[in-house]
Amino acid sequence: MPKTSKATTSQKVEVEGYQGNIENFDGGYTVAFETYTADADMSALFAGLPDDQCQCPHWGYVVKGELTYKTKAGDETFVTGDAYYVGPGHTPVLTAGTEVIEFSPTADMEKTMEVVMKNMGSAG
Repeated sequence: MPKTSKATTSQKVEVEGYQGNIENFDGGYTVAFETYTADADMSALFAGLPDDQCQCPHWGYVVKGELTYKTKAGDETFVTGDAYYVGPGHTPVLTAGTEVIEFSPTADMEKTMEVVMKNMGSAG
């Protein structure tokens, strides 16, 4: 069985406001250990996806802090100790000091990240 920890992931991503330790598991799922180091509404990064929203589902756990997802049905905030599911059609609002562990289907995540990275490049 595959396993990983924050310290042993094969991918490390650090950009202003975000630190991620990421592992793609055999079987088609990605786990991300994420730390948010700045408050940020990430909506602009999803421009170009259907409804300009993330189309990848996520299952997660808030280790510390809080995370909000904006959806057409309204905003939902998850806090320390919450396990959550957010389906396709959302954008995240990050809160500094938050740590989450999130699981996502790898193929859906890769499609989403392709657009997010393009938008980050355009934003400079």
